[in-house]
Amino acid sequence: MQPNNLLKSSSRSQYHPASIFRALYEWVIQWAVTPHAKIALLLIAFAESSFFPIPPDVLLIAMGVGAPSRALGFAGICLVGSVVGGMAGYAIGMGLWLIVSDWFYAYVPGFTPEVFEKVSTLYGDNAFWAVFAAGFSPIPYKVFTIAAGATHIDFATFVMASILSRGLRFFLVGGALRVFGPSVKHILEKYFDLFSILFLVLLIGGFVLVKMLL
Repeated sequence: MQPNNLLKSSSRSQYHPASIFRALYEWVIQWAVTPHAKIALLLIAFAESSFFPIPPDVLLIAMGVGAPSRALGFAGICLVGSVVGGMAGYAIGMGLWLIVSDWFYAYVPGFTPEVFEKVSTLYGDNAFWAVFAAGFSPIPYKVFTIAAGATHIDFATFVMASILSRGLRFFLVGGALRVFGPSVKHILEKYFDLFSILFLVLLIGGFVLVKMLL
């Protein structure tokens, strides 16, 4: 199936949410074997930061398995697309949120008024760590990018946290593919969310411990 067959797959699924999500997943994966894989990776990483439901990691893994020596370069493409997409999400939150909020709540997975309100509250506690946690972990990053703009958190703080967290996430995946090659694909796909949560807990815990000791 070619990437442009997404609509056909969706129509056969009768628009069941799980089937549409699966069709989107397969559509993303298929770009790995096309001449436009790098452009697709950049655009998917961009879109995932504000509205697209499939994380770019799935395409990054597929491309890295096919060319492990180029995996770090693919991770860099992911980072650029995701951070710029996060800036676009910030702009949506700052300038358009009152106009487009109903559409996001209705059609974008992970967006609910309750979640958006909770994220906005988190920014009052520590904006940097809120963005960092969302950028690195399986937490929906798109909710945080738009909420960051809607709540007018410091833009430089937002960008720095996004670069560090997204870079850490994508380069860990790219590095694993570069070192271990295709053999690590199954582990990354099955356990990446768990690994990212554990790593984030250890990272934040380490900073908290250093702060307490100093």
